[in-house]
Amino acid sequence: MVTRIAYSPCPNDTFVFHAWAHGLVPGAPELDVTFADIDVTNGMAERGELDVLKVSYAVLPWVLDEYALLPCGGALGRGCGPLVLAREPGLDLSGRTVAVPSERSTAYLLFRLWAAQAVPGGGVGEVVVMPFHEIMPAVRDGKVDAGLVIHEARFTYQDYGLHRLADMGEHWEATTGHPIPLGAIIAKRSLGARALRGLADAARESVRRAWDSPSASAEYVRAHAQEMAPDVARRHIDLYVNDFTEDLGPAGYEAVHALLSRAASQGLVPPVPPASLAFP
Repeated sequence: MVTRIAYSPCPNDTFVFHAWAHGLVPGAPELDVTFADIDVTNGMAERGELDVLKVSYAVLPWVLDEYALLPCGGALGRGCGPLVLAREPGLDLSGRTVAVPSERSTAYLLFRLWAAQAVPGGGVGEVVVMPFHEIMPAVRDGKVDAGLVIHEARFTYQDYGLHRLADMGEHWEATTGHPIPLGAIIAKRSLGARALRGLADAARESVRRAWDSPSASAEYVRAHAQEMAPDVARRHIDLYVNDFTEDLGPAGYEAVHALLSRAASQGLVPPVPPASLAFP
């Protein structure tokens, strides 16, 4: 059976899924891969498209009836949170236009939790959704006042002459003590518990094989990160692929539950029963 999957062309995803996508994980189902930005995959999940998807943790409250959270393959960690950038340091965001990668992204959810405390009145102005790779040029060129950025922008924003206003991850870790949930791997519940366990095993083995032979995925990573310098791609992988990628474990699940319950308490997402996060 061919499994239809969508994940981003970012280095962490291509690194993680290289072995599986290339038939190097014994017994794993063949993959039919679609590459898509996180805003696109979030929409796919809400429409029930594809068997397996890399999505934002923030979209889970809307999709957990149809999809199960896999305990591996995603992005969760410390020191890897989204950044708010602007052309001038110390910019007051009250009433300002801010570009974000998706209104259902974890980055935007963390931003809203932060803004409620850090922005006077908790209110920015217009929020504009755009692909994450367009955000820094838009801020630099004055098309928006500030931008919420993810991924390798942590390492490259100074090249655009931009300043960091805040680190959403630092705020999250300081106020909760938990690691930062960013991207989740989900699979359709209708596949059945046995198939879901097989998918989780395949994802976990793909991660392990990537670690065992980092050079094996280099061409795959490079091919899908064409505008990224090799050293930036490596730093990207080192930051976002970690022990939580191999297995969420209790600390990972606690962080996810903390994010969604805190957001629900502020009316930002629907409530999520803890049992719906449990893996079949």
